[in-house]
This record gives sequence, structure tokens and C-alpha cells, in this order.
Amino acid sequence: MSTQPEGGVVLKRAMSRLDLTMAGLGAIIGSGWLFGGLYAANDAGPSAVIGWIIGGVAVMLIGLVYAELSGMAPEAGGIARYPHFTHGPLVGFVMSWGAFLAYASVAAIEAEAVVQYAEHYIPSLSNSSLERFIIEVLLLILFFGINSYGVKVFAKTNTIVTTFKFLTPGLTILLFLFIAKHWGNYTATATGGFAPYGTAGILKAVATSGIVFAFLGFRQAVDLAGEAKNPQKDVPRAIITAIAIGIILYTLLQFVFIAAIDPKGLTKGWAALNFTSPFAQVASAIGLGWLAVILYFDAVVSPAGTGNVYLASTARVLYASANNRYLPAPFRKLSPKSSVPFLALLVTLIGGIIFLLPFPSWQSLVGVISAATVFTYMIGPISAAVLRKTESDAHRPFTLGGLKIIGPIAFIVGTMIIYWTGWGIDWKLIVALLAGAIIYSLVASRAGTTLEKVDGAAVKAAIWLFGYLVAMLLMSYFGSAAFGSPYNHGKGLIQYPYDLVVDAVLGIIFYYWGVASGIKTEAGSAAMLVAKNDRLARLSEEQKSSN
Repeated sequence: MSTQPEGGVVLKRAMSRLDLTMAGLGAIIGSGWLFGGLYAANDAGPSAVIGWIIGGVAVMLIGLVYAELSGMAPEAGGIARYPHFTHGPLVGFVMSWGAFLAYASVAAIEAEAVVQYAEHYIPSLSNSSLERFIIEVLLLILFFGINSYGVKVFAKTNTIVTTFKFLTPGLTILLFLFIAKHWGNYTATATGGFAPYGTAGILKAVATSGIVFAFLGFRQAVDLAGEAKNPQKDVPRAIITAIAIGIILYTLLQFVFIAAIDPKGLTKGWAALNFTSPFAQVASAIGLGWLAVILYFDAVVSPAGTGNVYLASTARVLYASANNRYLPAPFRKLSPKSSVPFLALLVTLIGGIIFLLPFPSWQSLVGVISAATVFTYMIGPISAAVLRKTESDAHRPFTLGGLKIIGPIAFIVGTMIIYWTGWGIDWKLIVALLAGAIIYSLVASRAGTTLEKVDGAAVKAAIWLFGYLVAMLLMSYFGSAAFGSPYNHGKGLIQYPYDLVVDAVLGIIFYYWGVASGIKTEAGSAAMLVAKNDRLARLSEEQKSSN
């Protein structure tokens, strides 16, 4: 918002509070509910129920921080803008790059989920990788087409689809609650009792089974804030509402799923439990064939709707990156007809297609996306604390009480989630982030470029971040083998649970270092001024209409 779009076209403010809430809820209720219950049970057994509560609370802490940020400075692609406001271009670019890696792949993962459930109708899909790929690409093109018509069409389409997506898991919970009869699964000694894989299994489930992945959809309201009718009030409320509904829904789904599993299918333990279409197959097994039909249909609609939402938000992240001048000016250009960042949408489509290539299954993408997304969110608590100092006079429609406590806790929890993800995923993510930062710094330093240059102040403000990346890389390598480091062979240098203590200490150190490294920026001050003028204009309009 603080940078003028190319061509004089501006984003249309057309999204209501309901639209924003549905955007967040539509992203939360995607493929996560279709597969997360099974994979969480594989990792944690019946105690996966606790995993959903832990994951939901962790994301709520982060969401509360973004409720303050987005209310204070509602920006299109805000996730990529706030680090730029508080730490300059180097930290901002790393976070923007990480956000793109996380966002662009989600549309692909949802398309993969659609096809995986569609195997019920088209069995040949399980044997033809080419046929699967073609259908997934066509789905991404469909999402692109819907988004190209503008935010109004997107919002209406998403609200209708999300309503159906919410009703289906709600119906599933009610029916399973009364018909599922294997409540003894929660305490059965034959399968290891309530927590067969201990607390480490619960924590691993939070990070890699799809729990955190499922809740991260709250960011849609943040990224679409620039197109909200009344963003300073509606965006914070939409964030909190979407996460709260998601916590209740997912916890109850896991609760009834455990009780619906026939103990005969658990002779080899929870880790060996396997379904291609978990809830639909279990519904058929307990005599709810008609519900299975609905679930198979919803399994196509639900992730497709989420993929549509993520294509929209990814384009806004690229648009925000262009406003930060990390990308060339054409990425700031909006379509004259629909007022959407068309080039950003097109690149998002291409990126989604690329992400379909190296990852063959839903679960193989979840850990990478969760770690990348949580990493980009963790700057939120730091940015909020910095802006409390550098922009203390800014209007905050939602002021997070206890930020001094919630901020570091949210950062520590995010640090834990990244660590729980394990070395096999973390090293790829961290290397990609570091490589991106190096390449950007070199390209931006060339004479004649219009990209934001990385000066000494930006480097100084980013030292803590690179220290943090290195520290997390080392923790993942030398930490407990409970979280999947292939180089530990069960003999980690820092054994569980002492590794969690070390991780928490690192989180505290880097949180306060990150806050201390924050700087007052021209971009941040300009964004606050735009938000102030926008609020005053809206108040003036309200007064005129009341008179």
C-alpha cells in the first residue's frame, strides 16, 4: 500500500469480515482434515488428540500477534511486508522468499490431495503418474481462472465452497460420536495405551503429520487485508475466529477417528495403520456408506477450495515482495479489469506446477511446508515488538495484551516446531533460504538495478537471523533422533528431552536479539501513514452517511 501500483490501478476493497473469515477457514479446512487424523495417529496414537490442541494453541499465539500487525497496517501480502518495515530488505527478503516457498507449494499439495481421493472414482490414477500430473495441472489452471476474475468472484466462490466444507466434517463428528464404539482404543495395552510413542511422538505429530499445516490457513486474512472493506477491525477478528473454529473442529475429528478404528486393524500398532481415504473408508467400515459417498465428494471439493485460496494469497505475497522492491516493477501491476496482480498470479501458477514435480505424495510435502511457513511466521512476534518501539503512536485497533510474554513464547514454540520437523527437512529449507539471500544480495548490488539494495544497516539488522538459521541447522543435526535425524542413528549428541531445553534457550536468545536488531524504516513509517489516512477517510465517510 505504501508503494504505488504500476498503471494507476488499485486493489478493490470488496471483502467483508465474513469473506475474510471464510478465506481463513477455507484454507484451514482443506486436505488437513482428510489426512491429518490418520498421520497424527501414526505418529502419536490416541494422544494425537493432544497434538491438535498443542498445534492449535501454538498457531493461535502467532495468530494473535498478526491480529495486531494486520489491524495496525493492513497490507496485501502482509506476511512479506512486516519484516521489511522492522528490519529492512535483507531480513525482509529472506522472509518473503520463505513465504513464497511455503505458499506456492500449498496449491500443489491440495491438487495432489484431490487426485489422491479421486482414485476412488478413477482407480487408474493410482497407476498413472502422467494422468495424475495432468489432472493436477488442470486443477491449478482452474484456480488461476477463478482468481483472474477478481477478488469479488474469488470471495463469493470461496464462501460457498467453505460453507459446504465446514458442514461435512461437522456432520462426520456427530455421526462418528454416536456410532463409533471402539473407545477402548484410547487405553488398549495391546497398542501401547494412550501415548504409545511417548511425548516425542506427540511433538513429532504436531510438526510433520499435518497438524500445524492444517492450522496455518489463518494467514489468508492477513494477506487479503489490502482488499478488505474495513481491514483494521475485520482482519484481526477474522484471524482469531478462523483459528478458534479450526481448533475445535480438528480436535473433535481426531477424537472420534480414534474410536472408530476397528482394533483388528491395529494388530501391528498405530504406526502401521494405513488408509488411502481415511475418513471415507472408516465411515464405510462402521456402516455409514452414505456418509462415505459425501466424504469422497467433499474430499475433492475441500482441498480444491483450499488450493484456490492459496493461489490467491501466494500472488499477494509476490505483489507485496514487489512493493518491497525485491521483484521488478511489473509484479506490482494490477489488471485494469479485475484489479488483481495478474503477473504474480501467473508466476504462482507456474510455481505450483513446478512443485508438483519432485514430491509424489501429500505427506511428503507437509513437513516442508509446515517448517517453511512457521519460519516465516516467527518474525511476527519480533516485528510486533519492534513496531511498539519505532511506531509507538500508530493506531492499533487490536492491541495484544501481554505481548512481552506471548511474543517470546510464540517464537519459542515456532522454534520447537521447526526442530521437531527433523534434519531431513530442515537442512533443505535452511539451505534454500540462505542461497536465496546470497543470490538476491548479489543481484541487488548490480549497477542500474531497481531492486532494493542491501546496505550496511540491513546487514547489521539481519545478523541475528543468519545466526538463528545456523543454530537451527546444528540443532537439527546434533539433536535427538526422536525427530528423525538420519545421521544420529539413535545416538543424538543432545538427548530428548534435554534437546527441548536447549531449543527453548536458543529461542529466547534469538527472540530478544531479533527485537534488539529492529530499526525504524521509511517503508514502515509510510505504511503507518497510509493506514492512518485510510482510517480517517473511512471515519469521514461513516460520519457523512450517518448525517
